[in-house]
Order: sequence, then C-alpha cells, then structure tokens
Amino acid sequence: MARPKAEVSEYERKRQENIAKTQALLRNLEMEASEAGLAPTSKKTTSVKPRPKPRKPTEKKVKQEENLPRRTSSRLKGIEADSDKAKRKAEEELEARRDADKAKRQRIGDAYNFKDIVVAGKEWDMNGNFLSIVGPAMPYERTFDDGDVKETTDKELKALRQKMSGLELWPEFEPNELKITPERIYALGMHPTTEKPLVFAGDKLGNLGICDCSQKASEIKQEDDEDADVEGPNITTLKPHTRTIHTFQFSPHDSNALYSASYDSTVRKLDLAKGVAVEVYAPSDASEDAPLSGVEISQNDANMLYFSTLDGRFGMYDMRTPSEKSAGLEIFQLSDKKIGGFSLHPLHPHLIATASLDRTLKIWDLRKMNGKGEWRLPALVGEHESRLSVSHAAFSSGGQVATASYDDTIKIHDFSKASDWKAGTSLTDAEMKPSVVIPHNNQTGRWVTILRPQWQQHPVDGVQRFVIGNMNRFVDIYTAKGQQLAQLGGEGITAVPAVARFHPTQDWVAAGTASGKLCLWM
Repeated sequence: MARPKAEVSEYERKRQENIAKTQALLRNLEMEASEAGLAPTSKKTTSVKPRPKPRKPTEKKVKQEENLPRRTSSRLKGIEADSDKAKRKAEEELEARRDADKAKRQRIGDAYNFKDIVVAGKEWDMNGNFLSIVGPAMPYERTFDDGDVKETTDKELKALRQKMSGLELWPEFEPNELKITPERIYALGMHPTTEKPLVFAGDKLGNLGICDCSQKASEIKQEDDEDADVEGPNITTLKPHTRTIHTFQFSPHDSNALYSASYDSTVRKLDLAKGVAVEVYAPSDASEDAPLSGVEISQNDANMLYFSTLDGRFGMYDMRTPSEKSAGLEIFQLSDKKIGGFSLHPLHPHLIATASLDRTLKIWDLRKMNGKGEWRLPALVGEHESRLSVSHAAFSSGGQVATASYDDTIKIHDFSKASDWKAGTSLTDAEMKPSVVIPHNNQTGRWVTILRPQWQQHPVDGVQRFVIGNMNRFVDIYTAKGQQLAQLGGEGITAVPAVARFHPTQDWVAAGTASGKLCLWM
C-alpha cells in the first residue's frame, strides 16, 4: 500500500520558488554575457613559464669560527653568584679573552706565499697574473666645473684643464661594483706599468686588494640566471698584515717589489713575480707595539728603507742587515707626537719632510747629525707651524712640498732651490712660509680616511700636479702653483673617495673609499 504524499509547507514552497528564480536569472546573465563576448572560455589558458636553467652547484662557504675561550656555566659547576670563587672565575675568563684578542693582533714574522694569504677573489697566478698584458661636506656640490675651464685665458692652462677634466670613470664597471678591499681603504697606489691600470689598495684590517683594470665586463663570467646582478671585475685580496696597512710604495729599483708598512709594526716586501710576502723590518722585541705611518725606499740605494711611526719616530734601516741584529738600524725621535706622514726629496733623498700632530711641517737633512746618543738627530733645515695638526707632507720631483692640515688648508712650499743647500743649511721663517695656500675642507671625522695630497711622480709634460680627495665626493687636481685643473666625479660614487693617487706617468687617477670601493678615472 503506497504511503500518502507529504504535503509541502508554505515556507518550503516559497524557498523552492526563490531558488528557481535565482537560477533563471543566472542563466539569463550568462546568455547576455556570451552574446557580448564577455563570457569565460571553456578551456583555461595559463601562461607557461619557462623552466629556469639549472644552476651549477656552488661550494658552500664555511664560516671560520674564532678560537676564543668559551664561557662556562657557574650554576652547573655549583658556584654561587657573588662569591669569591665566582669573581675569580670571571677574572680568569676576562684575562683569557684578552690574551686571545692580543694573539689575534700579534704580528707574524714568517714569510707568506700569496696563495696562503688569499682571502677573496682569484688565487694568485704565478705566471704573471696581474702584471701580464693579456687578459661639512655637501655631497655632489661642485666647487670647480666646466665654466671655470672655459673662462681661463691662459691657453696652456686651459688645455691642461680640458685634458684633466676630460678624464672619465672606468666605463666597464660602476664604482659601487668595485669593492677592492673588505674594509676601509687607508693606502692606495698604481703599479708603474703603462700597459694597463693595475690598482693596489690596503685596508684597515691588513688586507691588500689588487684589481686589473683592463678587464672587460663582457669577459666576466655571469650567472646563468639572466636576472642576476652583474658581477664586478675579478679582484684578488691578500692579507699580508694583521693590522691596518697605512702606506705602501713600489720600489723605484724593482717594480715587482711592493713595500707595505702597517700598524702591526712591520714592513713587508711583496715580490709580485715570485708570489711571496716576506718581513723586511720589525722591532727586535716581538712584544713591542710600534705602529708605522710611512715607508719609502731611497732613490739612490735599493737597500735603504725609511719609515715613520705613530709615536713621532723616524727610522733608517739597511735591509742587508740580518733581522736579528740592529747594526743597520737608526731611529730618531723627531717629534713628541704622531708623524702622520713623511716624504723623501725625489732628487735629493737626504732631505726629508715630516708632518706631525704637533702642527708642524719640518725639513730635515740627513747629511749632518746633531747631538749624541738618544738626542742624536738629523739637522733641522726649517719648520713651519700651522694652526692645527698637519696630516701629510709630500715632496714633488720639482722640489715643492704639499701639506694638508686640519685648519682646512692645503699649503704648497717651494723648495726648488734645494740643490744649492749645503749640509746644515738653516732656513728662515720667511723662507719656510708657503708660496700658496688653498682653502680646502679637510674635516674627515672618524669614518673617512685622512685626506693627503699626492703628487704625480713623473709627469710627462713636466707640469707638477697632485690629487687630493674632496669631502663633497670628488677628487681635486691642483698644480704646484695652486691652480685647480679638475674636479673628478661621476655616477655611482656613493662615498668620499678620500685616498687618491696618480699613476706615476699616465693621466690615470685612482681613489678609494671607506667602504673599500674603487673609483678610477682614465
């Protein structure tokens, strides 16, 4: 017997009607959209992204852990807080950390093979490598520009200004891609070869960066991923010192020999042909801390090494003397305060210019000595006092001395008649006065390397000129007469190019920043 059909309630009937109306409305909307060409296609189309090329597996960099003494738990050892035993334990741990830090900064007298001290970049190539021909500052506000060049009436000066102002940044790479050292650059120089620009830079932690600036961007191997950042040039970084490389010099007798002076109290000779870095000078007492602020090799004697220290001393050392003996060493206390830099006269190496924190520029003559014992000093030719400390003194091949000091001036002293000076000559205050005083912002502060004027060693056209960093993120070029030739800048310079140098003969200028970046104009 069939069951009686259940009656539909009024509520359910209205609900069914509403559903039917809604479905009918949706069908009408779909038909209208289809007629207007707005309806979705029956097949879904998705853009197929090409599969990225597989990357070559890269070696994982292993983080080097410092071998520092580890702290241990006093609670687990049952040592009560604030007890005598806990205090002794804390003192022992502090002393152990101090000893570890001292050992880390201790200089090492051993010879280094370049391959053993490479910390970044390509390994050193014994077959020539970089020497091979193959393969308050107002940032960006100029104080010298094209208008100053055009207004010049002196034809020779105008031509020289046009040539110097025409130098352009290395087009292959921007400065922000040229990280030549891991830390702040203190010393910078260009190898004397004329075949190509070869730049060396020393930094705060004792690293030495080397960049072959003849490289082409197209020759640098890029990542397979097209969206990857463009790589910079190949740069080799060595670590010949344990502390700041304050200055270095290529030997005037052997372009393969680079002498570097460091705050670790040593001078090392880097033989670029053999790929070896050997210690040529260090204090006889291994525990003596005597940071070096300058180094030079005599033009007349390839074995005579000159250096200055941060405690005001100046030294002469015959490198033929065995390192354990001090017979070939003479040290003079030329100042009670730091000697920031010194320079030998290129034509008369017996004349020395020193710049000191005691606010003086002094000229010394090594041909005559005064005093005896610890008071024995070279003859003082003359001195000039500035209002504030003098950062550096540099001799040009023409006999001019350029200094930079914290009184915001560059001073040029003319000693071009030095060949007439006899041993023991004494200059008057008037003769020591600068021939030119150039206003220049030298307020570098803590984070920018001190600005130092550096002459072009052998200008081909005979015009003596020097470079110095500009706090507005430029590099200034001046003549020995104080005439400004150019103010070099460009895109991508994001910090002060404080450490600037000329190539010895070519019109190439290199400069380094506190972030370890390189700027190169050619």
